[in-house]
Amino acid sequence: MRKVGIVTIVGYHNYGNRLQNYASQETIRGLGYDVETIVCNRGLDRPKESWHQISIRKLRTFRKLLQKKDYEPIKKKITDVFYRSIIQEREKSFRLFTQSHIHETDFCITDQCIPDNLPERYDFFVTGSDQVWNPAFAGSPIYFLTFAPAHKKIAYAASFGVSNLPESCLENYRKWISEIPYLSVREQAGADIIKELTGRDAVVLVDPTLMLPKSKWLSISKSGAHKPSKPYLLTYFLGPIADDVKNKIKDIAFRNTLEVVHLASFRDKRIYTADPAEFLDYINSAEIVFTDSFHGTVFSILFEKPFVVCDRISRVAMHSRIDTILSKFELESRRWQNIKTHQEGHFFEADFSHVPPILELERKKAIDFLIVALSDSR
Repeated sequence: MRKVGIVTIVGYHNYGNRLQNYASQETIRGLGYDVETIVCNRGLDRPKESWHQISIRKLRTFRKLLQKKDYEPIKKKITDVFYRSIIQEREKSFRLFTQSHIHETDFCITDQCIPDNLPERYDFFVTGSDQVWNPAFAGSPIYFLTFAPAHKKIAYAASFGVSNLPESCLENYRKWISEIPYLSVREQAGADIIKELTGRDAVVLVDPTLMLPKSKWLSISKSGAHKPSKPYLLTYFLGPIADDVKNKIKDIAFRNTLEVVHLASFRDKRIYTADPAEFLDYINSAEIVFTDSFHGTVFSILFEKPFVVCDRISRVAMHSRIDTILSKFELESRRWQNIKTHQEGHFFEADFSHVPPILELERKKAIDFLIVALSDSR
């Protein structure tokens, strides 16, 4: 059996990250390949620092952020310190999920340490999905598969996570992307970037999580240990919640006798540490979902749950991927800006009847791309 190595961001703290990795694995495995995720840990390349060196570096970073009045990362760092034990417990639950559902290598690769025989171990390498090409926190040559021969490189629904690239990375990105023969991205903005950089047309494919049917997802889900016994409204926000959204959530919950469950809030440790399998069940069992998350939106669509998607309050614009999915599935009406002035009952009246045919076409498009890319045996 031919072997495929997936190269993606391996993070044991983000639901979308773990679930897209699982979905990519299962989609390619379904085509008859042995699939393994190659663990990339770039942190191992960092030189060992003394406590004093670490303190000085963090202080300098803190000062620079203050000078720029960039308070969001400062707030995150402080929060991480105060809630370190909860974060560690969450990571533990994510690792257990990964061990059960994702086939990972027993070795790690880094920018500076890649086994000499790695290209020979696999017939193909697939980079994606997730934001593997985001210059802010990825952007490593590893995620462009520079270690592999050209005919083994495939980009599957890869994402930049941004609409524009900084000048500093254009030259490398142009070279690295030009060396990948099979290119597909997750957002139209990504296709536009590639066209501008290289003159090539990249196919836009749906996120791998949309490739698996609802029944497959529910087969690996499990009931949240602390899920309410009565009906609830679910929020899943990765950024702050705007005041007008908060007020609407409270109003809808009160008028419909719904408990409010905040899935990404430190305020409830029991729910914050839920693993990806529980995440699936929390969405599937909710009466309505409010979110600013791409994958919160994806699973609301897959499970046909009424949802409201809000723009992420963040210093970095991340709207393109949600713009793409709402447009593709003709669900722009579920945007906060388009629904906030409607009558309350309209929030629960989500029509998904037109989605299955669109989803069928998108799945075929992705499968056709993978079949061709994985059949190249030059």
